[in-house]
Amino acid sequence: MNSVNTNIMEINIGPQHPSTHGVLRLKVTLEGEKILNIEPVIGYLHRGMEKMAENRNYIQYLPVVDRIDYLSGFFCSYAYVNAVELLMNIEIPIKAKYIRTLTMEMNRIMSHLLWLGCYLLDLGATSPLFYAFIEREKLMDILEDLTGARMMYNYYTFGGVKKDIPVDILKRIYDFAKHFPSSVKEYEDLISDNPIFTSRTMKTGILAKETAEQFSITGANLRASGAAKDLRKDSPYLIYNLLDFNIPVKQTGDSYCRYITRINEMKESNKIILQCLDRLLTDENDNEINLKLNPLSIKPEGEVISEVESSRGLMQCIISADGSSNPLRIKWRTPSFYAAQLLNTIAKNHLLPDLMAVFGSLDIIMPEVDR
Repeated sequence: MNSVNTNIMEINIGPQHPSTHGVLRLKVTLEGEKILNIEPVIGYLHRGMEKMAENRNYIQYLPVVDRIDYLSGFFCSYAYVNAVELLMNIEIPIKAKYIRTLTMEMNRIMSHLLWLGCYLLDLGATSPLFYAFIEREKLMDILEDLTGARMMYNYYTFGGVKKDIPVDILKRIYDFAKHFPSSVKEYEDLISDNPIFTSRTMKTGILAKETAEQFSITGANLRASGAAKDLRKDSPYLIYNLLDFNIPVKQTGDSYCRYITRINEMKESNKIILQCLDRLLTDENDNEINLKLNPLSIKPEGEVISEVESSRGLMQCIISADGSSNPLRIKWRTPSFYAAQLLNTIAKNHLLPDLMAVFGSLDIIMPEVDR
């Protein structure tokens, strides 16, 4: 008579689950509470974001790209418009470069704040969500007044940005940036040494540097494992080569290090914002913000890869163009797609209650996985 191990069990977590950060299904094999295997099942949110580009001209596709990563819409927009600008061999005005840099770093802080609040909520802590959202709402209010939208901005255009930032909005951003370091200190005082948080995140989900590189992991998840790789430093774009900022790096590669890395990244983004404001608030004579291209004249030809260091890591937009008004083919490379494949490697042999502590630390967002 064959013996059957009745302790082995397969369960589904998701796709409708509050801690999977979207519609992700995890097929988890357990022995008791010990995780033996995790199989991520993706595709529940697939929207054909790449295919639909072939049926739209370049300007019609522009509002769509904000939705690839709806928490980091500026980065998606930049990757796309920069790809078209590279194909057309055009250089945008310097003021537009500062505005794009400013808004993207604001977007990075907003994304990290949402991750921070939701991550602590996944672990059972309610208060940090409200602390994080207080500051996030301030930035959302500012960007709503600037662009007319709170998340899907559609603010960048081919050749620059659609409109200038009024001085009163720049001053509101400045007030936020001067106050924000004290808010970050509040988060650290509340979270960093909390014994419940540290016991659930330290030495869990350890990602070795070599493993991260094998899985093509980028962003904070890679830098928390000891690799000081950041496109803003390694291959500067816009005006990052003119700015003074550091790349936060940790060595252990556990869930706690990924938290610390993102906390420090918010501090560095705030420094970048202040430097951009110094330029935008003092040089009042520079009013050129775009090249005023005729959208119907955009008919590039060739193939190009556009890259940006988004909130979650390296994002690429690859365009193949044949000289017509519609792209021949568009492909997106998004960091969460690669991070989702890590779970079976870094969460195996943990206990089931540790799964969300590990998964949440990766900052995966499902729209950019499924596209």
